Amino acid sequence: MAFAAASFGTVHYQLSGQPRGLPIVFCNSLGTDIRIWDAVVDELAPDYRLITYDKRGHGLSSVPHGPYSIAELADDLRELVDTLEIDRFALVGISVGGLIAQRFALDHPRRIAGLVLCDTATKIGDPALWSDRMAAVEADGLDAIADSVMQRWFPDALRAGRAAEIEGWRNLLLRSPKAGYLGTCAALRDADFTAEIGHLRQPTLVLAGAADQSTPVELVRAMAERLRAVHFEAIEDAGHLPCIDQPQRMAGLIRDYLLEVGHA
Repeated sequence: MAFAAASFGTVHYQLSGQPRGLPIVFCNSLGTDIRIWDAVVDELAPDYRLITYDKRGHGLSSVPHGPYSIAELADDLRELVDTLEIDRFALVGISVGGLIAQRFALDHPRRIAGLVLCDTATKIGDPALWSDRMAAVEADGLDAIADSVMQRWFPDALRAGRAAEIEGWRNLLLRSPKAGYLGTCAALRDADFTAEIGHLRQPTLVLAGAADQSTPVELVRAMAERLRAVHFEAIEDAGHLPCIDQPQRMAGLIRDYLLEVGHA
């Protein structure tokens, strides 16, 4: 484990892979931590320098009072890569991590060697959806939403066939700091990059779990169509978190994309 000072407190991060390889930074989804990337990192470790981290309010990072904004979360990322003296890197963001990646790429395009947006969109849900979820969590904690979140995260077949594993991911959600979850919900409620996404110039890989119920394929594809240069792929037998459902497939797509844009 490694920790760095941040403007909001302490950020927990992990470095692995090849020290001289192209750095790849991974941004997490809501209610998770760096462990969702373990299997993807294992696949990419022989060739790349890999950085996973817990965004504010999650995992072992500090939990400042919310609400948060995507701009703040993107600036937290900038602080981390500056601390680690990483100037140019590939950026992989999933769900709210994809919104963070969009904001960072829009603000710091020179620093992006490759961009992967997974199971995300320029706008996720609407204010009513996030306000209702926040009210439920405020009233009854994360237990109030845990079962429905598992249904959105994972396809039916996976939940039926890997029940013990799904229970573990449910435990991860339940142990997320309530204040961090609510603060990030507020960031999701307020984020909308629909008018800006077309300004991204870098060739972008866009991925979607074919069975995702949180950001359905059609929503992710609509974002891809707004990008100037893009590869789009729906990953079969995957829900909202292909890094858990299909990590080898996801890692292979990332590797192929980076090779295509000139990063071995």
